[in-house]
Amino acid sequence: MAPYEPAQDTSDTGEPRAGRRKAARYVVPVAVAGVAAATIGLVPALATSGDPDLPDITAQELIEKVASSKTQQLSGNVKISTDLGLPSMDGMAGGLAGGGSADRGEDGEGSAADPKAKLMELASGTHTLRVAVDGPDKQKVSVLDDAAEYSLIHNGDELWAYDSASNEAYHAKAPDGGAHKGGGKRDSKVPEDLPSTPQDFADQALKAVDETTSVEADGTAQVAGRDAYRLVIKPKQSGSTVGQITVAVDAETGTPLKFTLTPASGGAAVVDVGFTKVDFDKPSASTFDFAPPKGAKVTEADDEAEGRAAEDAEDKAKGGKEFEEQDLNDLKVIGEGWSSIAELKLPGGQGLPTAGSGDVPPDAQKLLDSLGDRVDGKFGSGTVFSTRLINALVTDDGTVYVGAVTKDALVKAANR
Repeated sequence: MAPYEPAQDTSDTGEPRAGRRKAARYVVPVAVAGVAAATIGLVPALATSGDPDLPDITAQELIEKVASSKTQQLSGNVKISTDLGLPSMDGMAGGLAGGGSADRGEDGEGSAADPKAKLMELASGTHTLRVAVDGPDKQKVSVLDDAAEYSLIHNGDELWAYDSASNEAYHAKAPDGGAHKGGGKRDSKVPEDLPSTPQDFADQALKAVDETTSVEADGTAQVAGRDAYRLVIKPKQSGSTVGQITVAVDAETGTPLKFTLTPASGGAAVVDVGFTKVDFDKPSASTFDFAPPKGAKVTEADDEAEGRAAEDAEDKAKGGKEFEEQDLNDLKVIGEGWSSIAELKLPGGQGLPTAGSGDVPPDAQKLLDSLGDRVDGKFGSGTVFSTRLINALVTDDGTVYVGAVTKDALVKAANR
């Protein structure tokens, strides 16, 4: 991986950028939060103490140290705290993610072990994980509760998830785009972009380092008993909701040990992820072995995928164009870097129901209205839905503007 260059000053034109590069520039600030909140399962959250006396290092040297890290094996305990300003996801995870116990019908189909539901739970609150990594083909992460444990195990081309509370297991072929024995593309129905090592997670943050970014080496820290350097990444532009990202980098191995994202509005971190205990020895091979316990209900991802495909086909047949998939090629990017905003159209070409439209029951409309703020401008009217990091404006004509930017920035983009 090539080293990243520290950022240079630039002006914010507010004009759309061309090609894949502009889309990537939008995705990165959102991905910093999205990866941290939704796919954080294989990365660290932690405690720091002390300021060790280490040799001086520049930001460029520290970035190169991360980029050249050779870490392939590790194990340890992780603490994740996520505060997006949303209600707890525990009761809604399955419904939002399309899986888990919340997705079951009256016939009992679906699985409480479906990874999508469990990973969504990490988007809110504080969680303790136990992680183990042995190269790109072997990872295990266990979410520890008071009286239960949920584990996600990747071993070669096999992926298992097990929920001890319900004694249910979920089995899939690891998503690599290849063909499994039964023919066709593997469809595990689990997130495919999970970082497999802390190195992968650091790469996601470092992709945001460009001319719109300030990067500094800012002192030292001790994380999980190890000496570390602190790398601080900040947007140079106004309008971003990101205050700064701080990465604690292991002084010996170059492995990121802690990731903290604080909002521009101040207060507690939106995401605080790090090791409380870490070991860089090779984990035992048996760590990644799994067989369903006796009596466990096992859901096969391929069987579930076929059932959902049939249901989707039926829905599309009934709903016509209303169920057509959004063409992401229509996505436009306004601005650049940390202040970039994605613009796209909702399927069906209409916005959310508004008060008095009669499209939803009064109680549901009241809940919908309470979640957002009505705004007006040259574009007409719409509703802004806000978290402490990601904000979205949905106009009444079905246009969506979304990014890690302020409400005023969204309205300005819609008014252009």
